[in-house]
Formats: sequence, C-alpha cells, structure tokens
Amino acid sequence: MNQRDRFLKEFRGVTIGTVSQQSSSDELFQNEVLRPILKLQNDLLLAAFLNYLIKNKMGFKNQTPEKKEAMIETALQKDIKLWNVFKGMIVGLFTTYELALYLKNSSSLDKRIRGMLIERLKSQVQLLSREPS
Repeated sequence: MNQRDRFLKEFRGVTIGTVSQQSSSDELFQNEVLRPILKLQNDLLLAAFLNYLIKNKMGFKNQTPEKKEAMIETALQKDIKLWNVFKGMIVGLFTTYELALYLKNSSSLDKRIRGMLIERLKSQVQLLSREPS
C-alpha cells in the first residue's frame, strides 16, 4: 500500500455500519468505503449543492419540505454534470485498490452512492434552505 492510500484510509476513519459474514461485496464496500467518505465530505457536498441551487435560481427556500426533497432527488437523477461533480468528490478519495473494485462494479456502486447522497442531502434539507429566494 502506497503512502497516499495509507493516508486516505487513516484520514477517512473507521467502517460505518454493520459488516458480517453475510454482507455482499457491495454492502462491504458501502460500509467500509462509501459511508466514511460521505461523512468526511458532508460539508463540501452541502456547499456544492447549495451553490448548484443558487446558480440555477431554483427558489428552493420557498418550497415545502416535500418539494425540496423532490428537487434534490430530481437534480441528482437528471443533471449529469451535477452528478459527475459529486461522484468525483467521492471517487477522488478512493485508494487505488478501492478504485479497481469500484471500476469492476461501477453501475451497482453508482446506484448506492446516488441513493446515499440523496438521503444525506434530504436529511439536511434545512441547511440548504439558506439559499436566497
């Protein structure tokens, strides 16, 4: 393991979630790699989404909580440029070994990343309401 990989693993911290003998490889990757990265990058992810709302004049602040959640989901499902920015923030913190695992199963892991990211943003929707009308 090279110096960068060792640094990333220490920097990200420990596994988040339950890992057992019955866990699938995707579930292991999610709990050992994705969850710690999403937790570490939380403030950056919020700031990037807030910037997206402001740049696109979404009027997010004036929406109902349900509408805000729908807007988050729609943005990350439909806006490919936005999704690629977020994916880059996450994949950029993979070790070389983790990147190799990700590339073998990127379609399935992308779905997990997107779902976890959507839920993370939805759970902090009040922080995104700082966006000007």
